[in-house]
Amino acid sequence: MNMKVNLAGVEFKNPVMEASGTFGSGAEYGEFVDLNKLGAVVTKGVANVPWPGNPTPRIAETASGMLNAIGLQNPGIDLFTKRDIPFLKQYDTKIIVNVCGKSTEDYLEVVERLGDEPVDMLEINISCPNVKEGGIAFGQDPKAVEAITKAVKKVAKQPVIMKLSPNVTDITEMARAAEAGGADVLSLINTLTGMKIDIYKQDFALANKTGGLSGPAIKPIAVRMVYQVANTVKIPIIGMGGIQSGEDAIEFMLAGASAVAVGTANFNNPYATMDVIAGMEAYMKRMGVTDINELIGKVK
Repeated sequence: MNMKVNLAGVEFKNPVMEASGTFGSGAEYGEFVDLNKLGAVVTKGVANVPWPGNPTPRIAETASGMLNAIGLQNPGIDLFTKRDIPFLKQYDTKIIVNVCGKSTEDYLEVVERLGDEPVDMLEINISCPNVKEGGIAFGQDPKAVEAITKAVKKVAKQPVIMKLSPNVTDITEMARAAEAGGADVLSLINTLTGMKIDIYKQDFALANKTGGLSGPAIKPIAVRMVYQVANTVKIPIIGMGGIQSGEDAIEFMLAGASAVAVGTANFNNPYATMDVIAGMEAYMKRMGVTDINELIGKVK
């Protein structure tokens, strides 16, 4: 049974990775999960300088999911290259570094620094607020998506994954813009903007007022968006949004994803990624599928 998939010339032993920000940079989950069994480890967002993140409280539970307004807290590229890359290099898995920034220059600085590091792919988080444009996320304007993709591709030595925000009117427009800018792969969806109010404190549950909604609640939206994008662009897609089981992952692949990322599920089940891999294998056996690639985009 073949579980290998190929994304932009990078071969993964299976299509399962975890979603950025839900796994630290691997070390936190190393005691629960054999990182060698993952197709890839996707790191937490890395910026050119350390970011403190947003004030607390910054996480709230919701029905079938959670809201987070962590604000991409991270130690910055210096510590990341010293500590996290050497840790991940001990394992037989692909390394995908998630990159964030508040201006195009911020992104390019990190991408250039990673050029000589032993990492396999870069995932560019364009849901970051663009400070120069008054705080609108890069990923909410197709012109900005195309421009930042082009700029990153000019300096990147590794294949580039553009992570799309679902907080837009038409996700296919953003996907087309990223493809036009030269993206090698797309990942979607990032979190949906949501809000929770504590009716007893009569105040916002998050200090930031709004946060990103993730978890099973968003899965049907994510599957729909992956399907739409898969039928719009020619480049491969990493699908994510509420995946908890092998069956969930297969649904994304049938919709058109070539790989999948498990996010929020890691918080209530540290073994979630292993369960997803085992569940996908069980499905393939049951359905007589010998090669996972046969399932990609099968539902038209």
